[in-house]
Amino acid sequence: MMEPRQVKSAADAKAIVEQRGLSHVKVGVFDIDGIMRGKYMSRAKFISALETGYGFCDVVLGWDCQDQLYDNVKFTGWHTGYPDAPVRILPDTCRPLPFEDNNLFFLSEFTGQAEQICPRGVLRRVLDKAAKLGFQPYAGFEYEVFFFDETPESVRAKHYRDLKPMAPGWFGYSVIRNSTASEFYRQMLATCETMDFGIEGLHEETGPGVIEAAIAFDAALPSADKAALFKTFVKVLAQRNNMMATFMAKWSRDWPGQSGHIHLSLKDGDGKPVFYDADQPHQMSQTMRYFVGGLQQLMPELLAMVAPTVNSYTRLIPGFWAPTDSTVGVENRTCALRVIPGSAKSQRVEYRVAAADANPYIILAAALGSGLYGIEHRIEPEPLVEGNAYDHKFPERLALPRTLWDSAQRLKQSRMAREYFGDAFVDHFAATREWEEREFRKHITDWELSRYFEII
Repeated sequence: MMEPRQVKSAADAKAIVEQRGLSHVKVGVFDIDGIMRGKYMSRAKFISALETGYGFCDVVLGWDCQDQLYDNVKFTGWHTGYPDAPVRILPDTCRPLPFEDNNLFFLSEFTGQAEQICPRGVLRRVLDKAAKLGFQPYAGFEYEVFFFDETPESVRAKHYRDLKPMAPGWFGYSVIRNSTASEFYRQMLATCETMDFGIEGLHEETGPGVIEAAIAFDAALPSADKAALFKTFVKVLAQRNNMMATFMAKWSRDWPGQSGHIHLSLKDGDGKPVFYDADQPHQMSQTMRYFVGGLQQLMPELLAMVAPTVNSYTRLIPGFWAPTDSTVGVENRTCALRVIPGSAKSQRVEYRVAAADANPYIILAAALGSGLYGIEHRIEPEPLVEGNAYDHKFPERLALPRTLWDSAQRLKQSRMAREYFGDAFVDHFAATREWEEREFRKHITDWELSRYFEII
C-alpha cells in the first residue's frame, strides 16, 4: 500500500486514491493573505484534473480575508465577471487528513495569467532566479501562536474582548504548562508529523497561552508549504478541541506580538553550504555578507510583503522583541536580522522582522529575493549592531515604514520588487494592502470613543 509521502507523480496520486477507495479527496490553494481556499472533489473529477487541471473561481484572488471584493485591482473584478482561473494539482504535496479517517489532501497552485499573482508562483519565480545564480535556498519557519479556551461563537459573542487564554500568566519555556497540557501538545506534535510539517521544537513562549513551534528545516518551496499548512491545520486542531488559535501579529496591547521568524541559508549546485567561511569574522562568507546586505537594504521597501496587515505595525515597536529599523547583529535578538554563526551546516541568518500573520510564500519570496539581489549587486551590510539596537540611532534609509499604507507605497516604487516578483504581482499586492488600510480607516475604535466622545 502506497503511503502519501511516496506520491511523486500524477500516476502515483491516481493509484493511492484508488487503493484507498476514496469517493472524494480534498484540494486547496492559498490566496493572497495565506488563507487556504479549497473543496472536496470527486474521485473521477480529481483523476481528470491530475492531467488537465481544474478551474477555481478567481474571486479568491480578488477579495480580502473577510470575502469583501477589492475595488482597486485589475486582475479580476466585476469588470471581468469573476471567471474560473486554471489550477494545477501538485501530486507530491499529498498528505493524509488525520481528522478524516482515510482521506487525502493535495495542494494546488494557479496557472495561466493567475500564476503571475499566485503567492506560490511568486516564490517559484524567485527560486528560478536562485537556480540561475547557482544556489539552492533553504528555510525554516518558527511561529508563535496564542491559544484560547474559546469557540468561533464565543469570541463573537464577546466581541473579541475578555478572551480566556488556554493558560494564564508568564510561563516562558515552562515544563509545568507543557506537562499539564501534554495531551494537547502531543496531539499537535502527532498531527504535524503525520501531515509532514514536523516540529523540531515546541515550547511555551512568554505570555498567556502562547506556544512557539519551530517547523523542520527544508528546501525553500516545501518549507513554505509546510508553514502555510501548519497555520491552517493548527487552527483546525484547536477548534476540534473547543479552542481557538490566532496568528495575529498582536492580539493584545498587554502582551508581546507573535513572530513568524525565518531561518535562511543557501547551498550551491552541488549541495555545499555557501554561508560558512572559517577564515572570516563570525564565519560569514562573502556570499553570506552580500546576502545579508541585500536583506538589510531592501527590507524597508519590501515591508508590505513582510508585515501585510494593519495589525502588523502594532508589533513593530521598541522593547517587544520586534525591530523598528533594518538592523543586523550577531546573535542579537534586538535586531531585524540575526546572524547565527555555526558550522558549515548550521551557519544561517534569522529574518526576525517577520510576524506570524504574513503569507509564508510571499514573505519567503521577499526575504530570498532581497538576499539574492544583494549577492547580485555585492551589497555589504551596515556595521553590525552590538548591544541593544533600540538604544541606537540609525540612518533614515534603514527606518521601517510605520504604517501599511506607507509600506504599500514603498513596494509600488521598488524597482527590485518589479524585477524579481513582476509588475502584475507588485501592482496587485500593493493594491490589496491599500484596500486593507482603507477598510481600517472606515472604523471608529474604542480608543477614539473613550477619548473624544464627551470632552471634545
